[in-house]
Amino acid sequence: MPEHLAHSLAKTFARSASVCLRRIVDIVYPPVCLGCGALTGRHGAVCASCWREIRFIERPYCEVLGLPFSYDAGPGMLCAQAIAHPPAFDRLRAATIFDGAARNMVHGLKYRDRGDLAPIMAGWMERAGRDCLDRCDAILPVPLHRTRFVLRKFNQSAELARHLAKRTGKPYLPATLVRTKRTKRQVGLTARAREDNVRAAFAVAAGHEADVLGKRIVLIDDVYTTGATVSAATRALKKAGAAEVSVLTFAMALAETI
Repeated sequence: MPEHLAHSLAKTFARSASVCLRRIVDIVYPPVCLGCGALTGRHGAVCASCWREIRFIERPYCEVLGLPFSYDAGPGMLCAQAIAHPPAFDRLRAATIFDGAARNMVHGLKYRDRGDLAPIMAGWMERAGRDCLDRCDAILPVPLHRTRFVLRKFNQSAELARHLAKRTGKPYLPATLVRTKRTKRQVGLTARAREDNVRAAFAVAAGHEADVLGKRIVLIDDVYTTGATVSAATRALKKAGAAEVSVLTFAMALAETI
């Protein structure tokens, strides 16, 4: 048999085998909506109902806190909160409002071991944080305390950060920032209690100071609520000499959704 014909047949067989394998996978693991679990036409999709309820954060928004405005007040506009209480970080960007299908996706990744959600969520975050990611020197996740990581065996912020680094080509530094004390869960705590809970809870790991000194960092978390956790992490990074810290999350909890 001529070599070119054998090569062509091999490629045809490989394509057919791939199609058959995908069909088998679809039978065993049928494609479902990322938000509600309803059957969909392909993997990694959101059904029409869930898509309608996802509220993507688009401009205009506060240049510092990323809070969406109801009208365009012009470039560089800041919200009252950012003016009255400037955050520890330099800017915040989030892909969606923490509600409906977006909330379900966060909970699926965090509590139900839905690691397949991470690359899709990271893709939405890349779009929302493009201005931060383009200029950064490294991507860091908000870390878990080692004892909590052993129990959970999974850090959703690290998964999002890993996929973002892969998509952007930026250095991924999961060991640079560490949580030095085990804190209580933030869920259910007041804003003041959240601040007290995470105060001095982070530090740059010994031997990793050069990862941060003079660098522009993008800090990744799944949800921005009151900002207590990312603010505490930012203070640790800036204490170690970070030139700039931008926070990028998948979702932002507004007062109406907390």
